[in-house]
Parts: sequence; C-alpha cells; structure tokens
Amino acid sequence: MLNPVSALSPVPFSLQGALAVLVTALGCGLLIGIERERRKGIGPGRALAGLRSFSITCVTGAVAALTPFPGLVVTGAVMVVALSVVAHLRNRSDDPGTTTEIALFLTYLIGVLCVWSLPLAAALAVGLTALLAGREPLHRFAHHWLRQGEVRDGIILAALVLMALPLVPNRPFWGPVLNPYVIVQLLALLLAVQSLAHLCRRLLRAREAVAFSALASGFVSSTATIATLGLAAREGRSSPRLMAGGGLMSCVSTQAQLLLVALAVQPAWLSVLWLPALMGGLMAAGWGWWLVRGAPPEPSDGVVSSPGVKGLPGAGDDRMFSLWGAAAVAALLAGIQVVVHAFDLWLGQAGLLVGTLLASIADLHAALAAVFASSGPVLSDGSVWPVMLALSVHAGSKSLTAGLVGGWAYLRWLAPGLWLHTALAVGLLYGLR
Repeated sequence: MLNPVSALSPVPFSLQGALAVLVTALGCGLLIGIERERRKGIGPGRALAGLRSFSITCVTGAVAALTPFPGLVVTGAVMVVALSVVAHLRNRSDDPGTTTEIALFLTYLIGVLCVWSLPLAAALAVGLTALLAGREPLHRFAHHWLRQGEVRDGIILAALVLMALPLVPNRPFWGPVLNPYVIVQLLALLLAVQSLAHLCRRLLRAREAVAFSALASGFVSSTATIATLGLAAREGRSSPRLMAGGGLMSCVSTQAQLLLVALAVQPAWLSVLWLPALMGGLMAAGWGWWLVRGAPPEPSDGVVSSPGVKGLPGAGDDRMFSLWGAAAVAALLAGIQVVVHAFDLWLGQAGLLVGTLLASIADLHAALAAVFASSGPVLSDGSVWPVMLALSVHAGSKSLTAGLVGGWAYLRWLAPGLWLHTALAVGLLYGLR
C-alpha cells in the first residue's frame, strides 16, 4: 500500500523536469499577475502586488519545493504571509479588502504544487484568475440578481446535500426499502429540479426553460420530474399545459436512458430496442414541444433576467422550491417502493414477469436492467414481453403520480402524449418480438 507521507514527498527531478516545473510556475504566476496588475493601480496608493510580484512568488514556491530542504517551503510561506499582513496594515484605502493578499499566498502554494502535479497547478491558476477577473459579475450576481428567498432556499439545499445527506444512515430498514439515505437523496433531487426550473425561468423565456430543464432532469428521474412539475401546476405557479409539456420532455430522457441501460447491461438488446425507443422518444418530444409552445404566456416570458433589487421589478416569486411539497412527493415515491416490496414478499418467487411489473412501478430502468441481465446474449421470442409490460405499467405509475400530485387539469394534458408514445414503443416492440 502507498504511504501517504511518501506520496506527498517530492521526488528527484532531472534538469529537464525541473525546467518544466519552473516554466509552469512562471506561467501560472504571469497569468494571475496580469489580472492583478490591471487592478493594482499606480502611485503610492497602489495595491500590494502585480505582475512581477505574483510571478516571482509562484516561482519561489516551485524553487522551494524543488530543494531537498522541506523547511524552506514553510519558511517561504511564512514570509509571504508576513508581507501580506504588513501590506494590509499599511493600506489606507477606503476599501482595502484581502483578496490580493490571499491570492498571493495561494499563488505561492500553486508554485509549490507544480512539483507534484503540473496539470492540477495549472488548473488552479486558471480557476483563481477567472475568479479574480469575475469580480464585477459576481458582485452584481450576489447583490442585484439574487433575491432573498433564493439565497435562503440555496442555503437549505446546500445544507441538505452537504450536511444532512452524509450523516443519515445508508441502510434499508425493511428489506431493500425505507433507506433514509435514498429518501433524503430523492428529496434533494426534487428540490434541485425545482431550483433548476426556477433559475432557468429567470434566465430564459419560460417555455424554453421548462422544456430544457425537464429534459435534463429526466435523466435522473422522469417520475420525480413529472411530480415536481405537477406540484407547480397544482399550486398555480405555472399553467398545467406548460408543466405537462415539460413532463413529456422528461419522457424523452426515459427512452434515451433505456438504450443506455441496455448498452451497459446487455448490448444484444440494442438491436431490438433502438427503433421503439427512438420513435417513442421522438413522439414524446414532438407532443411535449407542442404543449410547451401552445401554453399560455408565463409572467416571465421575454424576461432575460429578473433583478431582485429594491425599486426594480422582478418576475414571479423569489422562492426556488416548495420544501413541504417536495417532501410529500418523496414520501409518495417511497410509499410506492414499500407497496412494491410488500407485494414481492406476498407473491414470493412468482417469476421474473411479476417482479418486473411490480418493480417498474417505482423504477423502470432498475426493473429492465434485471430483465436484460437475466435474458443472456441470445434473445428468445418471448423475451420482450417483460419489457413491454414494464413500459406500460411504468406509464400507469407516472399517470397515477401526475394525477395525485398535479391534479386533473395537469393529468388531462399529460396523459394523451404519455400513453401514445408508450403505446408506439410497445407496439413496435410487439412487431419485433
């Protein structure tokens, strides 16, 4: 096993390798220094460091790391920090800040990092330069574009993903279901889908935003996307027709992911599935786009951005998601999985067909992956029946979820396209069986 300490210890460099390290460090320092030089100003009141200071600092870090004296790296870091502190204390400007001082210290570390990983050091230099150069756009984004509710919801979502998700136990409490980690992960997905749709509506015209965000989130979970859009329709935040169009666009992702699962598990299925999946996806895309284009205008149509500054008009609510609504949808989908497992315990080993039908209620691709894996490379005449029935049952599951979450107005726009594109895919599979 590799010793972590030895993995971080510099190795002897040839002359050519040392030159490569120094040239890369010089390039990183020049890149960062050019950006800082443009902002340091001139005269006695200019900022701490510019082009030459950043370049020399980065090369100094590389030289210190190349020497066989480990304490030299620490000594160099202390000197950079001391110079930054002195310069900051002597700064008499109205808005001194600490960006340049921190950037100078990070530039020194980038020079040290060049000894271990040139690509990583170069990537850090580019990222730091982009962050420094994006000062005005980032400030405008934080102070003028973001609204208070969006900041609050962003903090909630970040806390859920970065704090709650790693802490919850990742084990099911009843067979394979009731896994707290999976439920919290699903809740985070629902909130992320709502946030993505909300931000897209502020950046794009409402119709295009719904279509593209639903298509992207459908690769994660089409059922969750349909439920989230249905929740927006029930709460009156968007028209049922527009949300139904987005729901059908997520079904396009379902058909594409069907081919990806077959490619990963059993490529022999591609010869049977490619035409039904392609035609079903095209019908779902066409029907969904027709619903989206024909939906009533949204309040944010034509709005490129929607500032949240006092005195400036903003379009729509500033909340990115409905936490309680998403929790209800997560509970509904978890409940479906519990019902599936209960039927599985009741029926026992009733065969692949019944198990596939039950599993497809909650997760179509997981159910079909089991079918593909069990069929082998040679497909029999009746091997497509589980796939046909799974697609049909999953369409019923989506319809039930849409009706319960979004209501009748949402379901009546979604159901025709949902069932017609499913029927087309199933019919083609039947003809190819």
